[in-house]
Amino acid sequence: DSVVVKMIPDNRLPPRHLHSVLTAKTFAVIKWESPYDSPDQDMLYAVAVKDLVRKTDKIYKVKTRNSTVEYTIKKLEPGGKYHVIVQLGNMSKESSMKINTVPLSAPDALKIITENDHILLFWKSLALKESNFNESRGYEIHMFDSLMNITAYLGNTTENFFKVSNLKLGHNYSFTVQARCLYSGQMCGEPATLLYDELGTGEDTSASKSGRSTDVAAIVVPILFLLLVTLGIGFVVLYMRHRRLQNSFTAFANSHYSSRLGSAIFSSGDDLGDEDDEAPMITGFSDDVPMVIA
Repeated sequence: DSVVVKMIPDNRLPPRHLHSVLTAKTFAVIKWESPYDSPDQDMLYAVAVKDLVRKTDKIYKVKTRNSTVEYTIKKLEPGGKYHVIVQLGNMSKESSMKINTVPLSAPDALKIITENDHILLFWKSLALKESNFNESRGYEIHMFDSLMNITAYLGNTTENFFKVSNLKLGHNYSFTVQARCLYSGQMCGEPATLLYDELGTGEDTSASKSGRSTDVAAIVVPILFLLLVTLGIGFVVLYMRHRRLQNSFTAFANSHYSSRLGSAIFSSGDDLGDEDDEAPMITGFSDDVPMVIA
């Protein structure tokens, strides 16, 4: 035997499984489930968004019969912090979560130009890649002295360059440029960092690695090429000398070859006069021996 029991829906329960699906710079997608399965009527939700930086509140209404609800919160600010509360329209129990939007990107192509008594920081306008950035917001610049272990705020500017003076010799500095922070420094852009060594040459960390590898390659490759050329010339010279010696030895051996013996005959310098020693030495002519001239 079986029986079907239908529970009475409790509209005082909070929404279930509230979480963030996607968080971008100016919007966030949130998702939750109804307080109970398979609602048989439209349910009205109140979505309250509290800006923790600006200290403002906004309330949105969502009406649906779906068990799973997905909602997009728009008109958020990059780098903002928000507290989201979802509950039924009858002010039942609530579900809440916190959202941090994606901050603005770091400025590109941060470079240093060294002058006589100061340096100039240059970078590309952030408005070229960030449609949500207005140049009137400006940039702020920070400096870190690694020797003194001190971070200093140098100021802000609406231009794409900044002058830095009074740098000390023998100190290494790190400069950061980012979209100016808003509302007590809580809504900032991502920083672009540049290292400045004690010799006064500014270099980006990634650029310095590629630049150094390129310089090393420019030095090593010609040296290796010269070594290969030198080794090739040396092998050619050795081969020519070997061929010359081989040809000389062959010619010398052929000149001393005896077809009667079937081998080459070599003699030292001491043996060259043996035949002359065996022949009788002519000491003179006797009057009793007639001279015959043929």
